[in-house]
Amino acid sequence: MTSREAILRDVREFATESLASREFVPGESPVPVSGKVLDGDDIAALVDASLDGWLTAGRFTEQFQRSLARYVGARGSVFVNSGSSANLVALSALTSPKLGKRALKEGDEVLTVAMGFPTTVNPIIQNRLTPVMVDVELGTYDAIPDRLREAVGPRTRAVMMAHTLGNPFDLGVVRELCKEHGMWLVEDSCDALGSTYEGKRTGSFGDTATVSFYPAHHITTGEGGAVFFRSPLVKKQVESFRDWGRDCYCETGHDNTCLKRFEWQLGDLPEGYDHKYIYSHIGYNLKATDMQAALGLSQLAKLDHFVERRKENYRHLTSRLDGVEGLLLPRATPGSDPSWFGYPITLDPELPVNREALLRFLDARHIGTRLMFAGNILRQPAYRNVEARVVGDLTNTDIVMRRTFWVGTYPGLTEPMLDYIADSICEFITDPANRTGA
Repeated sequence: MTSREAILRDVREFATESLASREFVPGESPVPVSGKVLDGDDIAALVDASLDGWLTAGRFTEQFQRSLARYVGARGSVFVNSGSSANLVALSALTSPKLGKRALKEGDEVLTVAMGFPTTVNPIIQNRLTPVMVDVELGTYDAIPDRLREAVGPRTRAVMMAHTLGNPFDLGVVRELCKEHGMWLVEDSCDALGSTYEGKRTGSFGDTATVSFYPAHHITTGEGGAVFFRSPLVKKQVESFRDWGRDCYCETGHDNTCLKRFEWQLGDLPEGYDHKYIYSHIGYNLKATDMQAALGLSQLAKLDHFVERRKENYRHLTSRLDGVEGLLLPRATPGSDPSWFGYPITLDPELPVNREALLRFLDARHIGTRLMFAGNILRQPAYRNVEARVVGDLTNTDIVMRRTFWVGTYPGLTEPMLDYIADSICEFITDPANRTGA
């Protein structure tokens, strides 16, 4: 056995012991809304990569990008430092002049929803594009298809939406609109790794698509995310925006891939200016590390199990909460099979129960909850003066803002934990003392 093998063996043994789960005690043990699920192989992968001493993108990154794209069914993937960065890069790449007449330009419109996480909308604003907001359906929490059809205008050039809590939006309608009107599709699949629509995995439908590897998500690399692509031309722009905006497309640690490193003349630069330092975009440094990629590879091997556990947890909560007065439970978009990131519940507006009181009750029992992210993002302080076009009303979005919350489905939750969540919700809802009005 080599020294490296001995180190990794000891690391696995230590991690297996230190990560061992503890007995669940209702009312004392935490019931998190989300979390990472790690084992000895995951920790050994981190150490294995660190022993290379390379640290930035290297052999593990190359393997992870290939394996991830193969899992999703995309042409390829580009590893970045977060899901939010992935969203920024995925849309920014479509503004590149290198895309010719199809490039998104300042003032072009992008269809999206007002209900969701800020970094689905932020790239639209940051690229000086105009978000076009539509309302969502209660239950699926995805865009109302007829509103999307109504929202398309002469300057609408793209769609950028998230699969809410892992529930795919109506990709049939969205793809139809994109084809009919020549629009780009940016598919925010950050909460939906492993979800499918008509048998195909989310992340494989968009011109670009994204996923997040934050510890709360389906697999984790600590911080991290990825951009999927369909076109090699788009891939180059994705990599450019990730890598400072450079024109050079050499992989980390490689030089002169184009075989004419000192023969370029671009912009107003002198002929022969080193291609490694020519910048075609105003970009960022959004790269991730090889240690993160190594952890991602180890996690990816367990993803099918994680996905199935999330589906089982969703079914268990549904079986326990189905029929409870005043609770609107989640439902899958027709044609989809979600890998649920969370379990959203909406309190009927007519139910005389205060949501915040319920959440405080659950919190006192150490049961984690979350709101539906920003609620109606246009009501958030940062977005009050954002130029946006709203199509129709946002009635359901406001209901979600005031009456919706979600609990966990992640693989670390056990059946006793799920029963404790359901029992606690039912206890609060059915107690006459809590019927104080919403």
